[in-house]
Amino acid sequence: MANQVETKLTEELLPLLRKEHYVTIATVDHETGGPNVNAISWVYAMDESKIRFSVDNRSRIVENIKKEPLVTLTLIGAGSTYGITGKTSVLSEKLDDVPLKLALLEIDVAEVRDVMFYGARITTEPKYEKTYDKDAAAKLDKQVMDAMKKA
Repeated sequence: MANQVETKLTEELLPLLRKEHYVTIATVDHETGGPNVNAISWVYAMDESKIRFSVDNRSRIVENIKKEPLVTLTLIGAGSTYGITGKTSVLSEKLDDVPLKLALLEIDVAEVRDVMFYGARITTEPKYEKTYDKDAAAKLDKQVMDAMKKA
């Protein structure tokens, strides 16, 4: 039985992308044409059809997207694994009010697909912890998330 494909984030997924959550992004490598997958942390769903994220503006992700804007975010949550695909644009090469040189990018969601294999359910979502100064991490996270929402 095929899984239903949505054209926007569901009510169940939207709140997961409005808080810190483990997400990966797949892009097409601008040099090799092969797949490139990275974990990213600064992700925020503006609404059910737009997802913003921020990465170092020297990141390979930015160069990849400039050449091929189609990406897939992988989100593990709400009991399953989801592939969120869409066209991405670079909104800004430098995110204002943030001490790091971060680019701001936005995905126009085209497809949300449950990609979990048949007969299984996620019972424990991935967890991670920041391994550097927790207070500094919390301050930077707040600066970046506020700047992404405001831009």
